[in-house]
Amino acid sequence: MGKKIPVSGPWITQKEINYVADAAAKAWYENANLYNARFEKAFAEYLAVKHAVSLPSCTSAIHLSLVALGVGPGDEVIVPDITWIATAAPISYVGASPVFADIDPQHWCLAADSLEACITSRTKAVIAVDLYGNVPDWDAVLAVARKHDIAVIEDAAEAIGSEYKHRKAGTFGATAAFSFHGSKTLTTGEGGMLVTDDTEIYERVLFLRDHGRKPGDVMFYNTEVAFKYRMSSLQAALGLAQIERIEELVGRKRQIFGEYAEALQNVDGLTLNYEAPETRNTYWMVTAVLESRLGIEKSHLMRLMAGKNIDCRPFFFPLSMIPAYQDREEARKARARNLVSYAISPYGINLPSGMNMDAANIGYVCDVLKEAIAAPDLKESCR
Repeated sequence: MGKKIPVSGPWITQKEINYVADAAAKAWYENANLYNARFEKAFAEYLAVKHAVSLPSCTSAIHLSLVALGVGPGDEVIVPDITWIATAAPISYVGASPVFADIDPQHWCLAADSLEACITSRTKAVIAVDLYGNVPDWDAVLAVARKHDIAVIEDAAEAIGSEYKHRKAGTFGATAAFSFHGSKTLTTGEGGMLVTDDTEIYERVLFLRDHGRKPGDVMFYNTEVAFKYRMSSLQAALGLAQIERIEELVGRKRQIFGEYAEALQNVDGLTLNYEAPETRNTYWMVTAVLESRLGIEKSHLMRLMAGKNIDCRPFFFPLSMIPAYQDREEARKARARNLVSYAISPYGINLPSGMNMDAANIGYVCDVLKEAIAAPDLKESCR
């Protein structure tokens, strides 16, 4: 296959184009906030939450969540060791310290028993991640949080439309954060959303995202040093069209996963994303984890796939091993205790999961993957 298969990408229709064009033409003057308000309202209604705030990124949503919850210097915030750094970086923004907990071996999300083992007198919050579109055992995670009176933030960046016991991802924490990066199931190019049922948190977030001035203030009379976190009307227009198509987008993601699962079901030593009973996994990324006995690490497998014009991503490295954190004492402790994270991460890759994947491309990816697993040393045959 000559043309490179990208690892991710959106599904844009004429509806999105029309909304963005309309925003470019009309979302100014008295209509400047029109599309943002419509997007936030539609998003909140889809999740059945009270409040949604459009933002420039999921990272900014996590940052504002921490500030609104009063997390600061001297506090600890627990995060799963397996996640993108955007989950943990805002903890440093507010002067707190990240603590890295292990993941569950099946759903790859935060393990409740590891969460509890990491709690200290300094623990102020936990950020639980809906990894690759899957969800943790929320009953267990929330029970631990309630027992120890710690706040819960849900990083739902990768999980729009996912469900746990008929509740949508993004409804389990005091706040939740979503990403609309160009790779995500629902995209605004770049962008994010903070959602909450807590009106006090909502009002605090509105204040913090606009340089510390109250909504409706016309005197530019800032009462705190805060942040500039707003989404443009053009992004909001794109997001509105996408949220109006959300079940179509989620259905396509699940269809792509189903085709992969069928093609790879008999491959010995390979595991794909898990879907627990009473959950809906939206499979943002189709992820393949190989058993260590095969001796094929992710970097090698990605090179083999790239040699056949297939773009893949690595299963996230544990945060406790990446250069940004590896010299911290907490990271050294995590490397010793987070056995599941360190057992899975070296052997996992994300397969092409873009909305443009068709049966032919999926079949080709699966054929190359099976060839690579069967003969991992035949590098030249995969170029």
